[in-house]
Amino acid sequence: MSPAAPRKAAKRAKPKSRARTLIGIKRVYDPPEASDGMRVLIDRLWPRGISKDKLALDRWAKELAPSNELRRWYGHEPQRFAEFRRRYLAELKAVHDQLTELRAAVRGRRATLLTATRELDLSHATVLREALSRQDTSRIALRN
Repeated sequence: MSPAAPRKAAKRAKPKSRARTLIGIKRVYDPPEASDGMRVLIDRLWPRGISKDKLALDRWAKELAPSNELRRWYGHEPQRFAEFRRRYLAELKAVHDQLTELRAAVRGRRATLLTATRELDLSHATVLREALSRQDTSRIALRN
């Protein structure tokens, strides 16, 4: 190549823009807000004292809730949360198709997971939000 020959500008690959998904967690008893985006109930049972109209629900993903056996075993005992998380992730693998479907529905938009649970930080909602944010639930490492 001669020094006088113009150099072709190397094409730079544009990074793929990833649509950012923002997933919040809220109690069903908190009033709906416009900032909630898509509202998804993630409990197996319908919450007491709430009408369907008042909940302003877009979707009910009861198949993604922990099994009754796991929920009863856990009992929201903080010392059991790590083991609950591990077992719940195993249950989510069994309903991979439903998890993938919900992940696609919330991708690139604001969504709020709704639960009747009092202690949100130690609930299945935090584990489900993490699973929805990942492409593969088997890659979610257990944190102590």
